Amino acid sequence: MIADEILIAALLYVVACLGLVLYQQKQTAKLRSKVEALTLLVKESDRQREAVKRELQELRSGTIGVGRRMLELEKRLAKQDARIDETSQQDPQARLYSRAMKMVSLGAGVEELVAECELPKAEAELLLRLHGKG
Repeated sequence: MIADEILIAALLYVVACLGLVLYQQKQTAKLRSKVEALTLLVKESDRQREAVKRELQELRSGTIGVGRRMLELEKRLAKQDARIDETSQQDPQARLYSRAMKMVSLGAGVEELVAECELPKAEAELLLRLHGKG
């Protein structure tokens, strides 16, 4: 009888162990599928990161090119401004009109332009119409 009880207890122990082994295998399979899913996510994330990195590099290169062109244009504009200033200083007539336009922007009238800048009345009126404040 004791041998039968030991045999039954051993049999129950074996059944319980088999149950635990099956449970562990099921849990391991679940974990394995989760690891595979996470691995796929990591690979996709790496691929997207590389794509963004390439796009950022392209944008950076484009920005550098635009910056260089802007500097070149600023230099050309500065040269043009210098030429305009030089030309207006060399030509007394241009200096006269520059002064007249400045006076118009400050609110001078036709009579002031005629008196101060020695402009004909028609030219003074034209300057007021073109550059006056309305």
